[in-house]
Amino acid sequence: MIIKPYKINIAQVQLDDLRERLENTRWPNEIKDLGWDRGVPPAYLKKLTNYWQHKFDWRKQEDWLNKYDQFVAEIGAQPIHFFHVKSKETNAMPLMLLHGWPSSNIEFVKMIDPLTDPVAHGGKAEDAFHVVLPTTPGFGLSSPVKEHWHAIRTAKAYSQLMKELGYERWGVHGGDIGSDIAGEINHIDKNLVGVHVSADMPSIVWYIKFMGNNPAKNPKFRTLEKREIQEIAQKVDEDGGYLAIQKTRPLTIGYLLNDSPVGQLAWIVEKFKMWTDNGDKLPEETVDLNQMLTIISLYWFTMSGASAAGFLYNNLHLQRDWSRPSFAPVGMAVFGAKSTARALQDPENQLPHWSEFRQGGHFPAMEVPELLAKDLRDFFREFRET
Repeated sequence: MIIKPYKINIAQVQLDDLRERLENTRWPNEIKDLGWDRGVPPAYLKKLTNYWQHKFDWRKQEDWLNKYDQFVAEIGAQPIHFFHVKSKETNAMPLMLLHGWPSSNIEFVKMIDPLTDPVAHGGKAEDAFHVVLPTTPGFGLSSPVKEHWHAIRTAKAYSQLMKELGYERWGVHGGDIGSDIAGEINHIDKNLVGVHVSADMPSIVWYIKFMGNNPAKNPKFRTLEKREIQEIAQKVDEDGGYLAIQKTRPLTIGYLLNDSPVGQLAWIVEKFKMWTDNGDKLPEETVDLNQMLTIISLYWFTMSGASAAGFLYNNLHLQRDWSRPSFAPVGMAVFGAKSTARALQDPENQLPHWSEFRQGGHFPAMEVPELLAKDLRDFFREFRET
């Protein structure tokens, strides 16, 4: 494996091309007073596009990201970008954080300092982590891909990476696709000490439906609880158009995502509206607008809209043995939790660590990073060497 230091430096010609394409967007005919039920409203998207074009400072975001040590590992023929920031604390535990779709490792960057230096953030030195943030192959800076990647292959690559970095005992956290990859690592790496995953209520309901079960059929649920679950299931179905496309025709949507920055913007920002714990709020009222646009910009600059869709396709067509044994204990944190969360996901109370938070949603590292950081410390505390 070859590992080289890396700094983000997007060529000026790409920045100029982005602004020109944004300027020349061909907008659909606008019907007044459209809400979010048909997709991203034109009036909102025009306002956000104007900010991206004229006010968003990519170079400032680039400088922010480049404050942290970054590398690219060549695993086979695949470049895998990752942040690797070591704590000054001698007992720090190595921790890998894995993102999902439509995101990147940028989702976790604001958690680097609290995790590596807890003392400076009101915590204890014994809770420190060495942090490794990889980008999933085909997403953002882990592009381009020339072969098919999925959770199992990615898990093997990440296990190899941590071994190459010299970590014999380590933990992993993941959300969305990241939790899938973390679970696959748990099937293959005996050096893993713990797996921490995050989820929201729609993710839990989607998984149960994906496994062929009806989440509202549990006889333990009262009528009101069944109705609540059915409402979530309906929302999952309504929000599932993106997945129906990406799991069947990822290349078709990929051409659009790689050729239209406004198309890429709408494709992702809709999910930050629908999947965050935002009520009637806009995405930028729930997550940092510049951080969200940094993630979207990297999709655009690296032309990874198509390859990220391809990863979802590969993953959803993957044949797996779900009965395989795991090596490390698993903890779960549910954000935006309802009273039925554990009965749905862990009905036998088998998980040794279970946390529920009323706040947050699909992107807790951006929505409620302090809650996620605390739960990571609480879960991994018992696995540290004394």
